Amino acid sequence: MSERPWLVPVGGFLGAGKTTLILAAARELARRGMRSAAILNDQGADLVDTQMAQTSGIASDEVTGGCFCCRFSDLVSAAQRLREHRPDVIFAEPVGSCTDIVATTLLPLRAEYADEFRLAPFTVLVDPARAAELGAATADADLQYLFHRQIEEADLICLTKSDRGGAGPFAYEGLRVREISARTGQGIAAWLDEVLSGQLTAGEKTLDIDYEQYARAEAALAWLNLRAIYLPYEPVSPAMAIGPLLDGIDAGLAAAKMDAVHLKMTDDSSEGFLKAAICGNRQEPAVEGALDASPAARHEIRLNLRALGDPEAVRNIVEREIHRLPGDISELHVACFSPAAPKPEKRVAPVR
Repeated sequence: MSERPWLVPVGGFLGAGKTTLILAAARELARRGMRSAAILNDQGADLVDTQMAQTSGIASDEVTGGCFCCRFSDLVSAAQRLREHRPDVIFAEPVGSCTDIVATTLLPLRAEYADEFRLAPFTVLVDPARAAELGAATADADLQYLFHRQIEEADLICLTKSDRGGAGPFAYEGLRVREISARTGQGIAAWLDEVLSGQLTAGEKTLDIDYEQYARAEAALAWLNLRAIYLPYEPVSPAMAIGPLLDGIDAGLAAAKMDAVHLKMTDDSSEGFLKAAICGNRQEPAVEGALDASPAARHEIRLNLRALGDPEAVRNIVEREIHRLPGDISELHVACFSPAAPKPEKRVAPVR
C-alpha cells in the first residue's frame, strides 16, 4: 500500500473535530500494522493541530497561508514529502472555513496525481450542536452558506461527538451518514473500512459557489494564532496556566459581543502536555492530555482563535489576557487578521 498511499480528505466546519478524528483513526490504523501521516492546513502559522499530531507521534506536514484550494501546489509538495515516511494513509485536513474542495483540490489530484496517490472519498464532519446553531434564524447568513456548501459536496457525512448526547434530528437526504465519536472510538474502525475500501468514488459533487459570499464569510472571521513562553512567578500546572487564560479570553469576547467560533490552546511543559478547546462563548472546555500534571516553571503556550469580530479588537483582548497571567511572557508571536478572498490555484468547472 505504501507504494501508492491513500490520501484521505477530512473536512468540516471549525471545531467539528477533524484533528481529533484523524488522531483516533491513526491509532486504529497502527493497531492494524499500518502507518499514517497527516497534512494540516491553516490561514496562519503556529498551528495547534500540527503540534497535536507531532505530540501523538504521527508524521505530519502543513500548508499555511491559505486553504488547500489556494495552495494546491503546497498540498501536493507536502504529500510528496510525507511519502518519505512510507505511510499507508495520508490524512489531509482542509481549513474549517473552506469549501469547494472537490472542484479545486480533489478533482485536480485525481486528474494529475493518480499515479502517486489513491484518493479516498471526501468525508465531511458535522457537529450536531453546530448544525443546530447555524440552522437557527439568528445565525450569520454567510456562515450558514459556507456550512451548507461544505455538507453538499461531501461524499460521506460523519456526525461527530456522538458520546455527547447523540446526533439529534438531522436529515441529509441522499448522503451517506455515519455517527462517530473520536473520544470513545465509536464508529472509527467502520469509517476507515468504508473510506479505504475502494468502493466509493471520491469527489462526486462539484458545486456552483458564490465566491463573493464565500469571501464575505471568511472575511467576517478574525483569525488569531499565538505562541509564547510563560514563566510563572511560582510553578503552576498546565491546567492552571491555560485554564484562566481561556476563561479570560472567553469572557472578554463575550463582553465585547463577539462569538468565539473556535478557540483552542495547548500548554507544553516538562510535566505534561494539555489541550483545551471551546466552540462557542461560555462553553465548558473540551480537555485532552495531562489534566493532572504537576506544576512546572516553564510553559510553551500555543493558541488558535477564530472569532466573529474585528481582528484588532480580538488581538487586544487576547494580548490583554495573556499579560494578566502572574509571571513573565517571552518570545511572544501573535498574528491576527481576516482571511483574504479565496483565489483557487486550479478549479474544475461543475458538470452540468
